[in-house]
Amino acid sequence: MIEKIFAELDNAYPEMVDIRRHLHMNPEPSFHETKTAKYIRDFYEDLGIDIRHGVGGNGVIATIRGSKPGKTVALRADFDALPIQDQKETSYKSTVPNVVHACGHDGHTATLLVLGKILHGLRDELPGTYVLIHQHAEELAPGGAKPMIEDGALDGVDVIFGTHLWSTTPFGRIDYRTGPIMAAADRFEITVQGRGGHGAMPHETVDAVVTGAQLVTSLQQLVARRVDPLESAVLTIASFIAENPFNIIADQSKLNGTVRSFTEETRTLMEQEMERVAKGTAIATNSDIDFKFHRGYPPVVTHEKETEFLRDLAEDVPGVTEVFNCPPQMGGEDFAYYLEEIPGTFFFTGAMPDGEVYPHHHPKFDFKEEAMLIAAKTLGKAAVTCHE
Repeated sequence: MIEKIFAELDNAYPEMVDIRRHLHMNPEPSFHETKTAKYIRDFYEDLGIDIRHGVGGNGVIATIRGSKPGKTVALRADFDALPIQDQKETSYKSTVPNVVHACGHDGHTATLLVLGKILHGLRDELPGTYVLIHQHAEELAPGGAKPMIEDGALDGVDVIFGTHLWSTTPFGRIDYRTGPIMAAADRFEITVQGRGGHGAMPHETVDAVVTGAQLVTSLQQLVARRVDPLESAVLTIASFIAENPFNIIADQSKLNGTVRSFTEETRTLMEQEMERVAKGTAIATNSDIDFKFHRGYPPVVTHEKETEFLRDLAEDVPGVTEVFNCPPQMGGEDFAYYLEEIPGTFFFTGAMPDGEVYPHHHPKFDFKEEAMLIAAKTLGKAAVTCHE
């Protein structure tokens, strides 16, 4: 059966590429993916596959029932794009200004659609039930996973598998990890309210720029001096805004950024310590400082049994040249919510393109399309053989 699935995927690869390129040319940002959701819905309806749409928002779920008893297995793909201008020069360049699939979600969707089509065609020979979760809004918290779960996406599901096409991992490699594989992704906002005035008379002001700069320096010390060296954390200040004419001392500055961590203890510590620094700086500078910490996705924590199962089966998937126990990634993923509910695992499929390599979320991001075939075969094998 597995060999038959592999062969059919090989034959359907051109269709997979066509779907991916269509989606790449017609991207939609998080929470606005109405046309993409309709495209997915129409694809399954044309095949006669049972679907639910509008799940938790723009989510779509297709269900394929095999003729033999077995587990209910979920496979997930996300389908939102990013608010970035596409700077690639390719035949499938985004046609939508300032929106592009710069993270591979178009490839995830094409992979799962074609795999679903093949599983449906072989349903009379398959055990179990296959729940294909097409999720909206992975890129923007609060994300699409949580509302889809609340709307019943995992009802009756025994196990879930997901993958991410990874442009900076060599083509042919499958990266797995038991335990935390991706970080919690939190964000913060800080507003410094001082007292503005003439640039020549600083003694009459409370300089919001100087106070903001002091915050930058103090916050950068937290990871080095407050987090256990055996733990991991990242604090990035991504924006520092205080616009004024050259001779005016700013009365307000705004900072925002992100915090990444792998444990609840470190996550809580960072939030508490950042708030402490903000309060202390306000007292020291006679400023008013408003600090807000927004919890995003929790860390992606894979389950041992399912991860070892995936590791072992991936070694015999055509096209896989290496199965690698990878270090954790500081990027975030709301696949974490699925793994908080049921057993499963999440892995990276190497998709490094030929030529120059750009990271995820870069305006020139792209990936090697043949990686979709490896992802489909790995997911398909996991879904079909986990009943054994």
